[in-house]
Amino acid sequence: MNQSMLVIDDDTAVLASCQRIFTEEGFKVTTTTDPAEGLELATTKEYTVVLCDWHMPKLDGMDVVTRLETDAPESAVVMISGYPSVGRATEAMQRGVMDYLPKPFTPEEISAVVKKAIMVKLTQERKALGRFEKILGKFPTPNMDDKVPKNIAETVAETVGVSKATSPWLSLFVLGVMAGAYVAFGGLFATTITFDMSPEWGLGLKKLVAGGAFSLGLMLVIIAGAELFTGNSLMISSIITGRITWSNVLARWTVVYFANFIGSLILALLFYSSGLWRTGGDMLAVAAVKTAYTKVHLDFWEALIRAIGCNWLVCLAVWMALSARQTVGKIFAIFFPITAFVAIGFEHCVANMYFIPVGIFLSHWAGISPEGLDISTITWGAFAVNNLIPVTIGNIIGGVVFVGLGYWGAYLRPSR
Repeated sequence: MNQSMLVIDDDTAVLASCQRIFTEEGFKVTTTTDPAEGLELATTKEYTVVLCDWHMPKLDGMDVVTRLETDAPESAVVMISGYPSVGRATEAMQRGVMDYLPKPFTPEEISAVVKKAIMVKLTQERKALGRFEKILGKFPTPNMDDKVPKNIAETVAETVGVSKATSPWLSLFVLGVMAGAYVAFGGLFATTITFDMSPEWGLGLKKLVAGGAFSLGLMLVIIAGAELFTGNSLMISSIITGRITWSNVLARWTVVYFANFIGSLILALLFYSSGLWRTGGDMLAVAAVKTAYTKVHLDFWEALIRAIGCNWLVCLAVWMALSARQTVGKIFAIFFPITAFVAIGFEHCVANMYFIPVGIFLSHWAGISPEGLDISTITWGAFAVNNLIPVTIGNIIGGVVFVGLGYWGAYLRPSR
């Protein structure tokens, strides 16, 4: 190991002697007669050993070692002096000096003192490290491994569901409004970046891009924190295991559902009021109205089946996000299932709380009427009967049956 030494002494003979002795022993030796310069050197470079004279004209050696204790704590400091004093030596040791040697000294004496000082310093550092490790050992090391499916099932049933069922009503409502707005942000983002995509790219690629953009909504819900009706289908695990009751869950589902609706409407109104729908010569508005028209003209059973597939994937996204302990893991867990449900063409009730009202606002208030579409059929009644009711039922079935009950049966069902 390369060792270095700094010698601070106003006696040039001592400097020359130390230079010769310790260079032969493999040290890289730096010398100075100026204690102020020595302090600067010790601060800017790490030395294994610092030899410091006691009496110097510009700065007292005792003041130098006091500064070294703070500015160069990694160095073993040895004090040398031609005016030995037991009291001063004791004081120097109290200020952090490893050893003390009176002048004149032989090469063997100074070499032995330096070796001893290095050993004492190393021993002190090991003890300090041991104490630090002992203190750290009292604190549990956080587990950064992702949870396995069985652990997720237990977390959902014992912690997540119970926490949601016991949340204050006002908090539940506020977080529900946020979730509705977050999902609406995802819908607005998806429409905005795909409304003018060239047909040459193909419908499949357009849906894939829209799905990737729409995943922003659930990322905001999970990572920023909010209450989403469709994701709360997983509370079924806590009901079946007896930790919460149906009446409690249904009441909270109702609050979250209407809060999601309010949040979605808020963003729909903000989008309409912003005038951003005029983007591309009203083409963004035309795309939004076409989306709403398609959704309110779905067959009841088509809408219900598409909703089952949707919330199956949405709850799987929530499920996988619970497995990840870091934000980047949650992002990837959410991205692919949500992209898939949008690209496939499934139906999500909270997303439709934004898509269809926006179509109503733009078609009836702004007069946006895409060619070939009867905009008079885009009504609140059609929204509720043809889309929201079957899609909500389907979403509940998809989340409760295929994810919540599925994993309860796989991991939490009591054995006979």
